[in-house]
Amino acid sequence: MNNKRFVKVVAIVLAFIMLLSVVMIALTALADDSASARVTQTQIDNLRNERRELERQRNDIEAQINTIEFEHKTEILKKEILDQRIMVTGLEIENINESIEYFNSLIREKEYEVFLAQTREDEQLDRFRDRVRNMEENGIITYLEIIFDSTSFADMLARIDFVGEIMRADQEAYDDLTAAREETEEAKEALEETKSDLEDEEERLVEKETELYEQIKEASELILQLEDDIEAERELRAIVVAEEERVMQEIETAVAELERQRAEEQARREREAAARRQGTGGGGGGGGSVVGTGSMTWPAQGRVTSEFGVRRHPVHGDMRQHNGIDIGAPHGAAVVAADSGTVVTSRWCNSFGNFIVISHGNGINTLYAHLSSRGVSVGDNVTRGQQIGRVGSTGVSTGPHLHFEVHVDGVRVNPRNHLS
Repeated sequence: MNNKRFVKVVAIVLAFIMLLSVVMIALTALADDSASARVTQTQIDNLRNERRELERQRNDIEAQINTIEFEHKTEILKKEILDQRIMVTGLEIENINESIEYFNSLIREKEYEVFLAQTREDEQLDRFRDRVRNMEENGIITYLEIIFDSTSFADMLARIDFVGEIMRADQEAYDDLTAAREETEEAKEALEETKSDLEDEEERLVEKETELYEQIKEASELILQLEDDIEAERELRAIVVAEEERVMQEIETAVAELERQRAEEQARREREAAARRQGTGGGGGGGGSVVGTGSMTWPAQGRVTSEFGVRRHPVHGDMRQHNGIDIGAPHGAAVVAADSGTVVTSRWCNSFGNFIVISHGNGINTLYAHLSSRGVSVGDNVTRGQQIGRVGSTGVSTGPHLHFEVHVDGVRVNPRNHLS
């Protein structure tokens, strides 16, 4: 029975991962569209629709968390589901932040509209005042006096037309002033409404950030509970070690294939160069992978909370090898490529959570683990300092940080020896 339940839960989680990928792609496309010139209500409505979809996903995840039975063999699966919930909350926060950016842009536009409307109202008011002032300076003459002073019937008709023109001009001046004043009031009301929407978004952001903190705490406490339980911790260690070995084999295979492609590309370029020297032409270049500069920048801003090398386990007291450095940083902080290169791995695993591996050529690779989100895919070429993801606490992690490794010819080495 438990095996059937476990298989069913795994199937549900895989389906969720695929759905989450689609949402992340949609959010990325929306971020590109935000660079357009003018904010529209449609863009804000689209964000709200996406938020409703994220809320639906979060509710489905909550349902899984409430129904699944967590035994030792499913604790890692529970952590994965909790991580999925954290990632959805992170996407909701990104959605809200983007809405806030839209509303800030909209407020600037509304303020300018209020300025223009107020300027038009002031101009109409000045015209109206000029009309009244002229009437006062020239003395108040009634329309009847103008008509009765006529010297003939034809003159009276002409004066009646003249009075009509004056009356129409006075009415138009008054109507223009009234319309300008109404336009100003409407613009001010729209501005206040947008500011109110912005305040709602900012309050929602605070709520989501608090929710995210609680979710990260819950996921971290699960790992700590596992480590406190000797039997569960042994199972956890076995899973982590086995999975890291598979990951390393995957990396070696991917790097070998990339090196083969690099060798073919180099051979092709050499053939084309030889052909050009002989005057026989040759095809154009392009494509291919990227080789690093040989100088690595820090992949995240923060303090190193755990160094490379052997360290004592805080609970069980045994000595264990730590194959990278941990850089403490806030959840969602930017993670950048330490050097230029080509992405050879970008996926999820139970131990590393979301992780990325970049090949820099010359047998050097870097690994970035426990990410809240990944911004690059396999085959992408990246430059030194380019953002590739965000700090998180996915996988076997007890809090937001970046686990960073450097591999040289398949051997994990101290990253500090390569960072500048």
